[in-house]
Amino acid sequence: MKTPRSDTDTLEDEEPLLQDACLVDGEWRGADDGRTFAVTDPATGEVIASVPLMSTGETEAAIRAAEAALPAWSARTAKERAAVLSRWAALLLEHRERLARILTREQGKPLAEARGEIAYTASFLTFFAAEAERVRGEVIPASTRESRIVVLRQPIGVVGCVTPWNFPAAMITRKAAPALAAGCTAVVKPAEQTPLSALAIAELGRQAGIPPGVLNVITGDAPSIGRALCESPAVRLLSFTGSTEVGRLLAAQCAPTVKKLSLELGGNAPFLVFPDADPEAAVEAAVLSKFRHSGQTCVCTNRFLVHDDLYPEFTERFAERVGRLTVGSGDEPGVDVGPLIDADGLAKAADHVADAVAQGAEVMVGGGPHRAGGTFFEPTVLRGVTPAMRVMREETFGPVAAVASFHTEREAVDLANDSRSGLAAYVFTRDLARAWRVTEALEVGMVGLNTGFLSVETAPFGGVKESGLGREGSHHGIEEFLELKFWHIGGLSSPGAAATS
Repeated sequence: MKTPRSDTDTLEDEEPLLQDACLVDGEWRGADDGRTFAVTDPATGEVIASVPLMSTGETEAAIRAAEAALPAWSARTAKERAAVLSRWAALLLEHRERLARILTREQGKPLAEARGEIAYTASFLTFFAAEAERVRGEVIPASTRESRIVVLRQPIGVVGCVTPWNFPAAMITRKAAPALAAGCTAVVKPAEQTPLSALAIAELGRQAGIPPGVLNVITGDAPSIGRALCESPAVRLLSFTGSTEVGRLLAAQCAPTVKKLSLELGGNAPFLVFPDADPEAAVEAAVLSKFRHSGQTCVCTNRFLVHDDLYPEFTERFAERVGRLTVGSGDEPGVDVGPLIDADGLAKAADHVADAVAQGAEVMVGGGPHRAGGTFFEPTVLRGVTPAMRVMREETFGPVAAVASFHTEREAVDLANDSRSGLAAYVFTRDLARAWRVTEALEVGMVGLNTGFLSVETAPFGGVKESGLGREGSHHGIEEFLELKFWHIGGLSSPGAAATS
């Protein structure tokens, strides 16, 4: 094993978990050609670490390691695999503070949110440790007395996991935990912006007793690594969280090997506020849904749709509440909104605001880059937006809230469904009949009713339309990593026939 970094003082408290190498077949190693790339703090632009710039060859080595480790790992009992996952979860919680600080430094989110993400990360390990022992087969009534029909559930094999930068810790275990619980082995490729959390979590997995080759984590060139995972016949499932555009590309690259896909892609979540809603509760939930993690979540609200009767009150309350949010570096006390991940994210937020204003929208609060500079953007509320504006049609992925009005329930549903995405939606109403009608009519995979928060490890996370395929979390999540095998047993005699023979 390669020793942790010791040549930087930027993350002194976290040194025991920092790695400047990748985990392949149980060993910490660099790129074959020695190349590295820098990891920066989005709040300051400071280089905080360097990690290996791996490519096709190293990916293929990781796949071979996972393939070699598969028979022994899948042969372990479910209880044995569960014990490893439970130890891994315990180590994550033991090192929660250090992991949270690593996460904040490489990703930018406020430290309180980072601590919450580490707890969420551990929850998937705990949940799927239990689910490992709940994987069951079936016995189906046969058509003849001399036969039996049995259905087995078996691990799909080697899986490739490509994770995003916005939840660099939780997305590791949301994929790896069910994979390992099912008896699969994995090759994980974290986002280039946020590899440090993945490497630290992998080190704790190694300490928890994950055998060599069962969990491999490689960093580097995304196109080359992704292509190698897609084209390898040994990889039987690719699990990806990221943009719809990249998801389409990976799906096309997986087609020749006909591997299974689990895709959690972009969203364009609507937030519907009906006239009987509690305005204060709706505003607080709107702030949570929109500005958590600076609006950089796939389930955050992108379009606020408010009934005419509540529109003036809601927008005024909302703008006042957003104006009180504190912007700053994630490790500063009391910060609500951290930086955007990079300059591209900043430019997109600015472009969406400029386009909306050019078409007649009103900026109620915020509206541009923050005075702190860098990639900080002001928490923004736009009023008077229309469906033609980019901020309503594209996922902003930033702290910009666009608020439009509607007249009728049917209009609200039509506006909400006017999107090629279908990941999440939020509905605020105290009318139970309306709640049922609207929830059933919305073309999304998840709905929050009178809440701005959705994600829990016990519920199936995923979307419809161009928001992806499959589900993560809950008992449905482990099913993604299992294959069904039908066993038809013939030549059996009934007890009566055996007695007379």
